[in-house]
Amino acid sequence: MAFTGRAALLAALGSLPVGIWEPGWTGVLAVNAPLAVACACDFALAAPVRRLGLTRSGDASVRLGDAADVTLTVTNPSRRPLRARVRDAWPPSSWQPGTESAASRHTVRVPPGERRRLTTRLRPTRRGDRRADRVTVRSYGPLGLFARQGTHEVPWTVRVLPPFTSRKHLPSKLARLRELDGRTSVLTRGEGTEFDSLREYVPGDDTRSIDWRATARQSAVAVRTWRPERDRHILLVLDTGRTSAGRVGDVPRLDASMDAALLLAALASRAGDRVALMAYDRRVRALVQGRSAGDVLPSLVNAMATLEPELVETDARGLTAAALRTTPRRSLIVLLTALDAAPIEEGLLPVLTGLTQRHTVLVASVADPHIAGMATARGSADAVYEAAAAAQAQTERDRTADQLRRHGVTVVDATPDELAPALADAYLALKAAGRL
Repeated sequence: MAFTGRAALLAALGSLPVGIWEPGWTGVLAVNAPLAVACACDFALAAPVRRLGLTRSGDASVRLGDAADVTLTVTNPSRRPLRARVRDAWPPSSWQPGTESAASRHTVRVPPGERRRLTTRLRPTRRGDRRADRVTVRSYGPLGLFARQGTHEVPWTVRVLPPFTSRKHLPSKLARLRELDGRTSVLTRGEGTEFDSLREYVPGDDTRSIDWRATARQSAVAVRTWRPERDRHILLVLDTGRTSAGRVGDVPRLDASMDAALLLAALASRAGDRVALMAYDRRVRALVQGRSAGDVLPSLVNAMATLEPELVETDARGLTAAALRTTPRRSLIVLLTALDAAPIEEGLLPVLTGLTQRHTVLVASVADPHIAGMATARGSADAVYEAAAAAQAQTERDRTADQLRRHGVTVVDATPDELAPALADAYLALKAAGRL
């Protein structure tokens, strides 16, 4: 139950003549008694709140940055009309800052025995599951003096998926893949690639590609054509330890790594390779494997949606063991982690041999574009110190990358906007060289 602003205004206006003409209890009762009776009648005529029927429908998932519409159906089973204000409460990250009040509050009128639909538009600002909180209904009487108020639990969950902003690079990478696959005039030949077909020799072909047995059976010289390997296994490993929580530009490192992993997964699945995902810090946070080419990308997006960085040091030995268990066959293992010197030298390098002996390993890391800007700063003593600090940080990063390369690891180090296409190019280069 609640008094409205209209009742308070009438009480205040009634106190003026009381104070002028009839101060005392008699004047107070003369004004407030009729107002109290009107409020009681208004309360009795207001539709009951507890008996309302509330159900939800609408979007169950949305990409980060897009809008999701969730419909709340209000059913009035009573014999009195419902005049109400409804607050559909969600977590604060379900809306852009400053828009929650306008998006979550609705005014509704429901005649007896009828229903109305209210649509709440969410625009989440973070990944993960957004669960609906309570629905608060304030039912007013016909005079608007008094209101019944109650809350209802109407559960609903909207899963906010990664935005996959690097999707724009997919057409160009697929065009490069078609060239490697021999579906254009460009054909590649590399160690470990698969035999595709025979064709007639033309001037300029590599003489090592001549098939002498096929040539002996026909009147023309025949050469072999090759295509990159298919049906290879790729394991994407997301490091969800403390280093993934750092923000680079406007996004956390983990989100930039997810975006790069999604582009690589989309490209590899189109190339006929099998893609799996593992997220690890001190235990496996997510594992996706055994999915078909058409189902792998939705499965990865759904698994990544709820991942959050853990503020613990990643257990490199446990990560290596989990990766070996997940991929018993020779595979390309793509580790998306930070190139910080201490975690690499003390954690990953001592156990890296166990991976490189059985698999091809690629390490991808998100570089901070602010460091490059600091390195060019001049004009003041503070700017020179910043440039020196940036140069030292970049030198340590390059030294760490060189240590990984000496162990046979391919390293991709790029800014958040460039990491996804750079990782896709590295995969295509390995595929063209027959190293998968």
